[in-house]
Amino acid sequence: MTEITIRDAAAADIPALHALIESAYRGEASRAGWTTEADLLDGQRTDPDDLAGILADPKQALLTAWRGEDLVGCVLIADRGEGTGYFGMLSIRPTLQGGGLGRRLVNAAHAALTDRFGARRVRISVFPQRETLIAWYERLGYRRTGDTLPFPYGDPRFGLPKRDDLHFIVMQHELA
Repeated sequence: MTEITIRDAAAADIPALHALIESAYRGEASRAGWTTEADLLDGQRTDPDDLAGILADPKQALLTAWRGEDLVGCVLIADRGEGTGYFGMLSIRPTLQGGGLGRRLVNAAHAALTDRFGARRVRISVFPQRETLIAWYERLGYRRTGDTLPFPYGDPRFGLPKRDDLHFIVMQHELA
C-alpha cells in the first residue's frame, strides 16, 4: 500500500478537492461510506469558488491527504480568534472510510491549528441527526458545548434541505 502524504492544498487541487468533498457528503456515491449527508441534503456541499476563497484566506487552509497521485482525504482548518480554531469539511473517499485516515486528518488539523494559529481549543459543528458521527467525535475527546447554530436555509450553496429541522450542535476539544 502506498504511503499517505498530508500537505496543504494548492489551487491546482481544487477540481480533485471538489470531487472528493461532493462524493463524501452528497448523492449515492456518498452512501459507500458512513459520513454521508444524503438523507439530510441534496445539492452541493461546496463549489470551486468556495474552495478558492478558502485557499486565498490566510485565516483558513485545506489539508489534503494523498496516496501517490490520488487525493483520498481533506479537512478545512480556520482561525476563529482568541485561541479558538475550527475544522470542518472532513472528507475521506467513501470506500476508504473506517480505516483510520479521518482520525489521522483530525490529528493533523489539531497540530496545524496549534502551530499556525495558536489555537488552544477547537470547535466543530455537526448535525444532531448524525449520531454515529457525534459518537466518533466524542471518542476523539470532543464534548457538546450546548451551543447550536442555524442551518442556512434558503442558500443553495450549502445544499438543498430534505427536512425542516436542520441545525448544528457545537462540539469542542481542548488542545494540549
